[in-house]
Amino acid sequence: MTPSPIWRPFTQHGLDEPVPEVVRTEGAALYTRDGRRVIDAISSWWVTTHGHRHPRIMRAIAETTESLDQLIFAGWTHAPAEDLARRLIEIAPSGLEHVFYSDSGSTSVEVALKMALGVFSNRGEARSRILVLDHSYHGDTIGAMSVGERGVFTAAYRDLLFEVERAPLPHAGQEQATLDAVEAFCRRPDACAFILEPLVLGAGGMLMYGPKTLRAMREICARHGVFFIADEVMTGFGRTGSLFACDQAGISPDILCLSKGLTGGAIPLAVTLATPEIFEAHRSTDRSKMFFHSSSYTANPIACAAGLANLDIWRDEPVMERIATLEQRQAALLARLAKRDDLANARQTGTIIALDLAADSSGYLANAGQSLRRLFQDADVLLRPLGSTLYVLPPYCIGEADLERVGDVIEQGLDALKA
Repeated sequence: MTPSPIWRPFTQHGLDEPVPEVVRTEGAALYTRDGRRVIDAISSWWVTTHGHRHPRIMRAIAETTESLDQLIFAGWTHAPAEDLARRLIEIAPSGLEHVFYSDSGSTSVEVALKMALGVFSNRGEARSRILVLDHSYHGDTIGAMSVGERGVFTAAYRDLLFEVERAPLPHAGQEQATLDAVEAFCRRPDACAFILEPLVLGAGGMLMYGPKTLRAMREICARHGVFFIADEVMTGFGRTGSLFACDQAGISPDILCLSKGLTGGAIPLAVTLATPEIFEAHRSTDRSKMFFHSSSYTANPIACAAGLANLDIWRDEPVMERIATLEQRQAALLARLAKRDDLANARQTGTIIALDLAADSSGYLANAGQSLRRLFQDADVLLRPLGSTLYVLPPYCIGEADLERVGDVIEQGLDALKA
Protein backbone atom coordinates (compact mmCIF):
# COMPACT_ATOMS: atom_id res chain seq x y z
CA MET A 1 0.00 0.00 0.00
CA THR A 2 1.38 3.39 -0.99
CA PRO A 3 1.92 5.95 1.78
CA SER A 4 -0.95 8.36 2.39
CA PRO A 5 -0.44 11.84 0.90
CA ILE A 6 -2.27 13.40 3.87
CA TRP A 7 -0.48 15.87 6.13
CA ARG A 8 -2.17 15.33 9.48
CA PRO A 9 -2.75 17.86 12.28
CA PHE A 10 -0.44 17.76 15.30
CA THR A 11 1.45 14.82 13.82
CA GLN A 12 5.20 14.35 13.52
CA HIS A 13 5.31 12.21 10.39
CA GLY A 14 8.97 11.45 10.95
CA LEU A 15 7.97 9.12 13.78
CA ASP A 16 6.10 6.94 11.25
CA GLU A 17 3.31 6.00 13.65
CA PRO A 18 0.43 3.77 12.50
CA VAL A 19 -2.80 5.53 11.55
CA PRO A 20 -5.92 3.36 12.01
CA GLU A 21 -8.74 3.80 9.50
CA VAL A 22 -12.17 4.38 11.00
CA VAL A 23 -15.05 3.01 8.95
CA ARG A 24 -17.94 3.72 11.30
CA THR A 25 -18.76 5.80 14.37
CA GLU A 26 -21.58 5.30 16.83
CA GLY A 27 -22.28 6.50 20.36
CA ALA A 28 -19.04 6.67 22.30
CA ALA A 29 -17.04 4.47 19.93
CA LEU A 30 -15.05 4.39 16.71
CA TYR A 31 -14.96 1.21 14.61
CA THR A 32 -11.86 0.49 12.53
CA ARG A 33 -11.38 -1.35 9.26
CA ASP A 34 -9.55 -4.16 11.05
CA GLY A 35 -12.55 -4.82 13.31
CA ARG A 36 -11.63 -2.94 16.46
CA ARG A 37 -14.05 -1.02 18.67
CA VAL A 38 -12.24 2.01 20.13
CA ILE A 39 -13.73 3.95 23.04
CA ASP A 40 -13.67 7.67 22.26
CA ALA A 41 -12.66 9.03 25.66
CA ILE A 42 -11.91 12.58 24.43
CA SER A 43 -14.99 13.17 22.28
CA SER A 44 -12.85 13.23 19.13
CA TRP A 45 -10.98 16.35 20.25
CA TRP A 46 -13.78 17.66 22.46
CA VAL A 47 -16.44 18.07 19.78
CA THR A 48 -18.83 15.12 20.19
CA THR A 49 -21.34 15.83 22.94
CA HIS A 50 -24.35 13.51 22.69
CA GLY A 51 -22.43 10.74 20.92
CA HIS A 52 -21.37 10.00 17.37
CA ARG A 53 -24.07 10.08 14.70
CA HIS A 54 -26.97 11.04 16.92
CA PRO A 55 -30.02 10.09 14.80
CA ARG A 56 -31.74 13.47 15.06
CA ILE A 57 -28.67 15.36 13.91
CA MET A 58 -27.98 12.92 11.08
CA ARG A 59 -31.60 13.12 9.96
CA ALA A 60 -31.54 16.94 9.96
CA ILE A 61 -28.40 16.93 7.83
CA ALA A 62 -29.92 14.47 5.34
CA GLU A 63 -33.22 16.30 5.10
CA THR A 64 -31.58 19.69 4.54
CA THR A 65 -29.53 18.36 1.62
CA GLU A 66 -32.82 17.73 -0.17
CA SER A 67 -33.41 21.48 -0.48
CA LEU A 68 -30.26 23.46 0.35
CA ASP A 69 -26.50 23.41 0.10
CA GLN A 70 -23.96 26.21 0.47
CA LEU A 71 -25.03 29.66 -0.66
CA ILE A 72 -23.64 33.15 -0.30
CA PHE A 73 -24.59 34.76 3.02
CA ALA A 74 -23.62 38.36 2.23
CA GLY A 75 -26.93 39.94 1.25
CA TRP A 76 -28.83 36.62 1.31
CA THR A 77 -30.31 34.41 4.02
CA HIS A 78 -32.02 31.08 4.68
CA ALA A 79 -34.27 29.61 7.35
CA PRO A 80 -31.76 27.34 9.14
CA ALA A 81 -29.46 30.28 9.86
CA GLU A 82 -32.30 32.60 10.91
CA ASP A 83 -33.88 29.99 13.18
CA LEU A 84 -30.60 28.91 14.76
CA ALA A 85 -29.56 32.49 15.52
CA ARG A 86 -32.84 33.24 17.28
CA ARG A 87 -32.72 30.06 19.31
CA LEU A 88 -29.10 30.62 20.33
CA ILE A 89 -30.00 34.08 21.62
CA GLU A 90 -32.78 32.49 23.71
CA ILE A 91 -30.40 30.15 25.54
CA ALA A 92 -27.23 32.26 25.64
CA PRO A 93 -26.31 34.50 28.57
CA SER A 94 -28.52 37.59 28.58
CA GLY A 95 -27.60 40.65 26.55
CA LEU A 96 -26.11 38.81 23.58
CA GLU A 97 -28.46 39.79 20.75
CA HIS A 98 -26.44 39.43 17.55
CA VAL A 99 -24.98 36.29 15.96
CA PHE A 100 -22.09 36.19 13.48
CA TYR A 101 -21.48 32.85 11.77
CA SER A 102 -18.12 31.32 10.91
CA ASP A 103 -16.75 27.80 10.59
CA SER A 104 -14.36 26.92 13.42
CA GLY A 105 -13.30 27.83 16.93
CA SER A 106 -10.24 29.68 15.71
CA THR A 107 -12.27 31.81 13.32
CA SER A 108 -14.88 32.55 15.98
CA VAL A 109 -12.05 33.96 18.10
CA GLU A 110 -10.65 35.97 15.17
CA VAL A 111 -14.15 37.40 14.68
CA ALA A 112 -14.41 38.29 18.38
CA LEU A 113 -11.08 40.13 18.41
CA LYS A 114 -11.93 42.04 15.24
CA MET A 115 -15.33 42.99 16.65
CA ALA A 116 -13.78 44.43 19.80
CA LEU A 117 -11.05 46.29 17.95
CA GLY A 118 -13.54 47.55 15.38
CA VAL A 119 -15.70 49.23 18.02
CA PHE A 120 -12.92 51.51 19.21
CA SER A 121 -11.60 52.10 15.71
CA ASN A 122 -15.03 53.24 14.54
CA ARG A 123 -15.30 55.49 17.60
CA GLY A 124 -11.90 57.00 16.93
CA GLU A 125 -10.48 55.75 20.24
CA ALA A 126 -6.91 54.44 20.44
CA ARG A 127 -7.75 51.28 22.40
CA SER A 128 -6.17 48.16 20.94
CA ARG A 129 -4.46 46.22 23.73
CA ILE A 130 -5.70 42.72 24.53
CA LEU A 131 -5.34 40.86 27.84
CA VAL A 132 -5.07 37.06 28.09
CA LEU A 133 -4.48 34.49 30.82
CA ASP A 134 -1.20 32.62 31.06
CA HIS A 135 -1.37 29.12 29.50
CA SER A 136 -4.35 30.06 27.36
CA TYR A 137 -5.11 28.59 23.94
CA HIS A 138 -7.62 30.04 21.51
CA GLY A 139 -6.77 28.40 18.19
CA ASP A 140 -4.17 28.14 15.47
CA THR A 141 -4.86 31.05 13.14
CA ILE A 142 -2.56 34.06 13.53
CA GLY A 143 -4.84 36.19 15.70
CA ALA A 144 -5.88 33.22 17.82
CA MET A 145 -2.24 32.21 18.32
CA SER A 146 -1.39 35.77 19.30
CA VAL A 147 -3.79 35.62 22.24
CA GLY A 148 -2.56 32.19 23.29
CA GLU A 149 0.44 30.95 25.22
CA ARG A 150 3.83 31.48 23.59
CA GLY A 151 5.75 28.21 23.32
CA VAL A 152 6.28 25.21 21.10
CA PHE A 153 2.87 25.76 19.48
CA THR A 154 3.82 29.22 18.24
CA ALA A 155 7.64 29.41 18.15
CA ALA A 156 8.00 29.13 14.38
CA TYR A 157 5.50 31.95 13.81
CA ARG A 158 6.56 34.42 16.52
CA ASP A 159 7.42 37.18 14.05
CA LEU A 160 3.81 37.17 12.81
CA LEU A 161 2.13 37.44 16.20
CA PHE A 162 0.97 40.67 17.82
CA GLU A 163 1.88 41.36 21.43
CA VAL A 164 -0.68 41.07 24.22
CA GLU A 165 -0.74 41.66 27.96
CA ARG A 166 -0.85 38.63 30.27
CA ALA A 167 -2.39 37.91 33.66
CA PRO A 168 -1.38 34.95 35.83
CA LEU A 169 -3.69 31.96 35.95
CA PRO A 170 -5.86 32.19 39.09
CA HIS A 171 -4.46 29.19 40.92
CA ALA A 172 -6.24 28.25 44.13
CA GLY A 173 -5.19 30.65 46.87
CA GLN A 174 -3.56 33.03 44.38
CA GLU A 175 -6.66 34.52 42.79
CA GLN A 176 -5.98 38.04 44.03
CA ALA A 177 -2.81 38.29 41.94
CA THR A 178 -4.90 37.59 38.87
CA LEU A 179 -7.57 40.11 39.82
CA ASP A 180 -4.91 42.75 40.50
CA ALA A 181 -3.41 42.15 37.05
CA VAL A 182 -6.81 42.44 35.39
CA GLU A 183 -7.51 45.66 37.29
CA ALA A 184 -4.15 47.13 36.29
CA PHE A 185 -4.77 46.29 32.65
CA CYS A 186 -8.27 47.72 32.62
CA ARG A 187 -6.98 51.04 33.98
CA ARG A 188 -4.77 51.47 30.92
CA PRO A 189 -6.10 54.04 28.44
CA ASP A 190 -5.44 51.65 25.55
CA ALA A 191 -7.22 48.62 27.08
CA CYS A 192 -9.59 47.04 24.57
CA ALA A 193 -10.58 43.53 25.62
CA PHE A 194 -9.88 40.56 27.87
CA ILE A 195 -10.29 37.12 26.27
CA LEU A 196 -10.34 33.95 28.36
CA GLU A 197 -11.51 30.36 28.56
CA PRO A 198 -14.09 30.27 31.38
CA LEU A 199 -13.36 27.78 34.20
CA VAL A 200 -11.16 25.40 32.17
CA LEU A 201 -8.12 26.15 30.00
CA GLY A 202 -8.18 23.24 27.59
CA ALA A 203 -5.02 22.81 25.53
CA GLY A 204 -3.01 24.57 28.22
CA GLY A 205 -3.37 21.41 30.32
CA MET A 206 -6.99 21.28 31.50
CA LEU A 207 -6.18 23.95 34.06
CA MET A 208 -9.14 24.94 36.22
CA TYR A 209 -10.36 27.83 38.36
CA GLY A 210 -13.60 28.72 40.07
CA PRO A 211 -16.78 30.61 39.12
CA LYS A 212 -16.23 33.23 41.83
CA THR A 213 -12.97 34.33 40.19
CA LEU A 214 -14.58 34.31 36.76
CA ARG A 215 -17.32 36.60 38.03
CA ALA A 216 -14.81 38.96 39.68
CA MET A 217 -12.81 39.28 36.44
CA ARG A 218 -16.00 40.06 34.53
CA GLU A 219 -16.98 42.75 37.03
CA ILE A 220 -13.60 44.48 36.76
CA CYS A 221 -13.89 44.67 32.97
CA ALA A 222 -17.45 45.99 33.20
CA ARG A 223 -16.40 48.80 35.56
CA HIS A 224 -13.78 50.02 33.12
CA GLY A 225 -15.61 49.52 29.83
CA VAL A 226 -13.21 46.82 28.66
CA PHE A 227 -14.84 44.15 26.50
CA PHE A 228 -15.02 40.70 28.10
CA ILE A 229 -14.70 37.88 25.55
CA ALA A 230 -15.63 34.36 26.69
CA ASP A 231 -14.12 31.64 24.51
CA GLU A 232 -16.52 28.76 25.18
CA VAL A 233 -15.52 26.77 22.11
CA MET A 234 -14.61 23.84 24.36
CA THR A 235 -16.49 24.63 27.58
CA GLY A 236 -19.85 25.36 25.95
CA PHE A 237 -22.74 22.92 25.62
CA GLY A 238 -22.42 21.16 28.93
CA ARG A 239 -18.76 20.24 29.35
CA THR A 240 -18.41 22.09 32.66
CA GLY A 241 -21.71 20.83 34.07
CA SER A 242 -23.86 23.74 32.90
CA LEU A 243 -24.96 24.72 29.41
CA PHE A 244 -22.29 27.42 29.34
CA ALA A 245 -19.43 27.86 31.81
CA CYS A 246 -20.42 31.52 32.22
CA ASP A 247 -23.74 30.35 33.67
CA GLN A 248 -22.00 29.03 36.79
CA ALA A 249 -20.63 32.51 37.49
CA GLY A 250 -23.93 34.20 36.69
CA ILE A 251 -22.28 36.45 34.11
CA SER A 252 -22.86 37.57 30.57
CA PRO A 253 -19.84 38.37 28.40
CA ASP A 254 -19.79 41.12 25.83
CA ILE A 255 -18.76 38.57 23.21
CA LEU A 256 -19.21 34.79 23.29
CA CYS A 257 -17.40 32.30 21.02
CA LEU A 258 -19.00 28.91 20.34
CA SER A 259 -18.16 25.98 18.07
CA LYS A 260 -17.38 22.24 18.71
CA GLY A 261 -20.60 21.16 20.52
CA LEU A 262 -22.71 23.66 18.57
CA THR A 263 -23.69 20.90 16.13
CA GLY A 264 -23.19 18.11 18.64
CA GLY A 265 -19.78 17.74 17.01
CA ALA A 266 -21.23 16.36 13.79
CA ILE A 267 -20.18 19.04 11.32
CA PRO A 268 -18.12 22.27 11.45
CA LEU A 269 -19.89 25.46 12.51
CA ALA A 270 -19.07 28.39 14.76
CA VAL A 271 -20.76 31.52 16.02
CA THR A 272 -19.66 34.70 17.74
CA LEU A 273 -22.43 36.35 19.75
CA ALA A 274 -22.23 40.03 20.63
CA THR A 275 -24.12 42.75 22.49
CA PRO A 276 -26.05 45.53 20.77
CA GLU A 277 -23.28 47.98 21.73
CA ILE A 278 -20.77 46.10 19.63
CA PHE A 279 -23.16 45.63 16.72
CA GLU A 280 -24.28 49.27 16.69
CA ALA A 281 -20.68 50.51 16.65
CA HIS A 282 -20.37 48.88 13.21
CA ARG A 283 -23.82 49.88 11.96
CA SER A 284 -23.65 53.06 9.90
CA THR A 285 -24.46 54.64 6.56
CA ASP A 286 -20.69 54.80 6.14
CA ARG A 287 -19.66 51.59 4.35
CA SER A 288 -16.10 51.95 5.64
CA LYS A 289 -17.36 51.16 9.15
CA MET A 290 -18.95 47.81 8.30
CA PHE A 291 -17.56 44.65 9.88
CA PHE A 292 -14.98 43.43 7.39
CA HIS A 293 -15.01 39.69 7.91
CA SER A 294 -16.38 36.68 6.09
CA SER A 295 -15.79 32.99 5.57
CA SER A 296 -16.68 31.31 2.30
CA TYR A 297 -18.89 28.88 4.21
CA THR A 298 -20.52 31.39 6.54
CA ALA A 299 -23.80 30.00 7.91
CA ASN A 300 -23.70 26.84 5.82
CA PRO A 301 -27.35 25.68 5.74
CA ILE A 302 -26.55 22.02 6.37
CA ALA A 303 -24.41 22.88 9.39
CA CYS A 304 -27.07 25.27 10.71
CA ALA A 305 -29.65 22.48 10.43
CA ALA A 306 -27.37 20.26 12.48
CA GLY A 307 -27.12 23.05 15.05
CA LEU A 308 -30.91 23.29 15.23
CA ALA A 309 -31.17 19.53 15.74
CA ASN A 310 -28.62 19.79 18.54
CA LEU A 311 -30.73 22.44 20.27
CA ASP A 312 -33.77 20.18 19.85
CA ILE A 313 -31.89 17.43 21.68
CA TRP A 314 -31.07 19.82 24.52
CA ARG A 315 -34.73 20.86 24.67
CA ASP A 316 -36.36 17.43 24.38
CA GLU A 317 -33.95 14.91 25.90
CA PRO A 318 -32.62 14.64 29.48
CA VAL A 319 -29.17 15.92 28.56
CA MET A 320 -28.49 17.54 31.93
CA GLU A 321 -29.37 14.28 33.67
CA ARG A 322 -26.85 12.46 31.46
CA ILE A 323 -24.26 15.09 32.29
CA ALA A 324 -24.94 14.76 36.03
CA THR A 325 -24.56 10.98 35.80
CA LEU A 326 -21.32 11.33 33.87
CA GLU A 327 -20.02 13.84 36.42
CA GLN A 328 -20.58 11.30 39.19
CA ARG A 329 -18.88 8.51 37.27
CA GLN A 330 -15.99 10.78 36.36
CA ALA A 331 -15.59 11.74 40.02
CA ALA A 332 -15.34 8.05 40.94
CA LEU A 333 -12.75 7.47 38.20
CA LEU A 334 -10.76 10.49 39.36
CA ALA A 335 -10.78 9.27 42.96
CA ARG A 336 -9.52 5.89 41.77
CA LEU A 337 -6.67 7.36 39.72
CA ALA A 338 -5.75 9.93 42.36
CA LYS A 339 -4.65 7.12 44.66
CA ARG A 340 -1.67 6.40 42.41
CA ASP A 341 1.69 7.85 43.41
CA ASP A 342 2.65 8.46 39.78
CA LEU A 343 -0.23 10.90 39.27
CA ALA A 344 -0.75 14.30 40.91
CA ASN A 345 -2.99 17.37 40.92
CA ALA A 346 -6.28 15.53 40.42
CA ARG A 347 -8.99 17.95 39.30
CA GLN A 348 -12.51 18.02 37.87
CA THR A 349 -14.89 20.54 36.41
CA GLY A 350 -18.20 19.11 35.23
CA THR A 351 -17.60 16.18 32.89
CA ILE A 352 -13.86 16.87 32.58
CA ILE A 353 -11.24 15.18 34.77
CA ALA A 354 -7.47 15.62 34.58
CA LEU A 355 -4.29 14.58 36.39
CA ASP A 356 -0.58 15.23 35.84
CA LEU A 357 2.25 12.74 35.61
CA ALA A 358 4.00 13.27 38.94
CA ALA A 359 7.52 12.70 37.63
CA ASP A 360 7.27 14.67 34.38
CA SER A 361 7.07 18.43 34.05
CA SER A 362 8.45 18.71 30.51
CA GLY A 363 5.20 20.06 29.08
CA TYR A 364 3.51 19.39 25.78
CA LEU A 365 6.40 17.42 24.25
CA ALA A 366 6.68 15.04 27.20
CA ASN A 367 7.85 11.66 25.96
CA ALA A 368 5.79 9.85 28.57
CA GLY A 369 2.59 11.36 27.24
CA GLN A 370 3.44 10.27 23.71
CA SER A 371 4.24 6.73 24.88
CA LEU A 372 0.98 6.55 26.79
CA ARG A 373 -1.03 7.67 23.77
CA ARG A 374 0.34 4.77 21.76
CA LEU A 375 -0.29 2.31 24.61
CA PHE A 376 -3.87 3.54 24.97
CA GLN A 377 -4.50 3.27 21.23
CA ASP A 378 -3.18 -0.28 21.17
CA ALA A 379 -5.67 -1.05 23.97
CA ASP A 380 -8.58 0.36 21.91
CA VAL A 381 -9.06 3.56 23.87
CA LEU A 382 -8.72 7.01 22.32
CA LEU A 383 -6.91 9.16 24.87
CA ARG A 384 -4.51 11.90 23.83
CA PRO A 385 -2.49 13.27 26.76
CA LEU A 386 -1.60 16.94 26.68
CA GLY A 387 2.08 16.31 27.23
CA SER A 388 2.34 15.26 30.86
CA THR A 389 -1.37 15.85 31.54
CA LEU A 390 -3.84 12.97 31.33
CA TYR A 391 -7.48 13.90 30.88
CA VAL A 392 -10.78 12.15 30.17
CA LEU A 393 -13.51 14.10 28.37
CA PRO A 394 -16.00 11.64 26.87
CA PRO A 395 -19.36 12.04 25.12
CA TYR A 396 -22.29 12.28 27.50
CA CYS A 397 -23.65 8.92 26.32
CA ILE A 398 -20.64 6.86 27.43
CA GLY A 399 -21.67 3.82 29.43
CA GLU A 400 -20.41 2.83 32.84
CA ALA A 401 -18.58 -0.23 31.49
CA ASP A 402 -16.76 1.82 28.87
CA LEU A 403 -15.69 4.39 31.44
CA GLU A 404 -14.45 1.60 33.71
CA ARG A 405 -12.48 0.27 30.76
CA VAL A 406 -10.93 3.70 30.24
CA GLY A 407 -9.74 3.66 33.85
CA ASP A 408 -8.34 0.15 33.44
CA VAL A 409 -6.41 1.13 30.33
CA ILE A 410 -4.99 4.26 31.97
CA GLU A 411 -3.70 2.21 34.89
CA GLN A 412 -2.31 -0.47 32.60
CA GLY A 413 -0.52 2.19 30.54
CA LEU A 414 1.00 3.81 33.62
CA ASP A 415 2.12 0.41 34.90
CA ALA A 416 3.74 -0.33 31.54
CA LEU A 417 5.70 2.93 31.74
CA LYS A 418 7.14 1.81 35.09
CA ALA A 419 8.13 -1.62 33.82
